[in-house]
Amino acid sequence: MEGSLSRVCKGRPREFDVDEALAAALRVFWSKGYEGTSLTDLTDAMGITRPSLYAAFGNKEALFRKALDLYEREKLAYIGEALAAPTSRGVAERLLRGALEMQTSECEPRGCLRVISSVSCGAEAESVRADLIARRASSQQALIERMERAKVEGDLPPHTDVQGITNYLLAILQGMSVQAGSGASKAELEEVVRTSLAIWPGK
Repeated sequence: MEGSLSRVCKGRPREFDVDEALAAALRVFWSKGYEGTSLTDLTDAMGITRPSLYAAFGNKEALFRKALDLYEREKLAYIGEALAAPTSRGVAERLLRGALEMQTSECEPRGCLRVISSVSCGAEAESVRADLIARRASSQQALIERMERAKVEGDLPPHTDVQGITNYLLAILQGMSVQAGSGASKAELEEVVRTSLAIWPGK
């Protein structure tokens, strides 16, 4: 009898929805950054206890990485779509407008989670910062390769500094994130997008 009861207890499903809890954690990290988020902030938002958090997600760092994976899958999907654009200008426009819509949504926190968390990570969160840097480097490399192809195809002028134009575009995107997080209006950020596209060297 006791053995049967034990098997029933072990097979009992969790009392919360893991996907919903992770989405709630993402919003907290997005609003406060990694270091600005406490375990109490997380358990309150997720509606679970600390033991449940540890059992389902591991520690705070492991939970952040899972939340970051979710963020990249759902909120940064426009990046992959942008890289598939037929021209370098199309890539730039889709990146800028995708970032604009995501960062100024009334339904989500403002700014970019990767930027917010990386700039606020101190020495005690070095592994998190290193992961964020690696993820950004991967995105940057994909963009460099796309711009290199645009140059080979004649879409960008032959004298184009691919590394430089990629860094320029990423700096604009990061600046938009910081401005969005500081309360810049959608109209103000749209002007940044228009200006950036007006001086883009591609067709």
